[in-house]
Amino acid sequence: MKIGIIGAGHIGGTLAELFVKAGHQVAIANSRGPATLAGLVDRLGDNATSGTVEDVRDFGDIVVVSIPLGKIGELPVEGWDGKIVIDTNNYYPERDGQIAELDSGKVTSSELLLRQLPGARLVKAFNTIWFEHLGTQGNAELGLEERRAIFVAGDDSEAKETVAQLIEDIGFSAVDTGVRSEGGRSQQPGTAIYNKELTAADAARAVFGPNKKYAGFGN
Repeated sequence: MKIGIIGAGHIGGTLAELFVKAGHQVAIANSRGPATLAGLVDRLGDNATSGTVEDVRDFGDIVVVSIPLGKIGELPVEGWDGKIVIDTNNYYPERDGQIAELDSGKVTSSELLLRQLPGARLVKAFNTIWFEHLGTQGNAELGLEERRAIFVAGDDSEAKETVAQLIEDIGFSAVDTGVRSEGGRSQQPGTAIYNKELTAADAARAVFGPNKKYAGFGN
């Protein structure tokens, strides 16, 4: 699969490495231009390249957006129709500034991003795990219920299933928290599942109740 990654920080850079190791092709962009990513691309090898944000958007079957929330207004508005977008971001007022709609709970950060990317099939994922754990705790040799959980939320079930497969490819298991509004809220900083080291089995019980058994994404 071709995966575009916008943002080469802790999460974006770690995902680029994991996806390449899993056999996917990656194109990555940052705010400083493709030339500044030469070292990362060289380290990742032949299945990685760099480009502008527009290049990366057009390259990816899936596009990961992993930039500070306060910077999403810099993303291009056009070209997202039908594109699966993974939103890894969180709202941190000390970094992003106060955003009244988020402070009031009127919308989620993913809903703000979707306004900037009209037509995108947006899935919230990779925002509840510390990047160090993302880089080290995936283990494809474990059964799905034993793997570390990565939580996902979104309104497009097919898009979520595609993202869930990517999560499994890099050694984790996907746990669905529901639609973008409700699920997105349950994944925000300070919630019961944010930055918690849970197996998929434990995570399914945490989200759906003590009798829930994990039998793969969506089951």
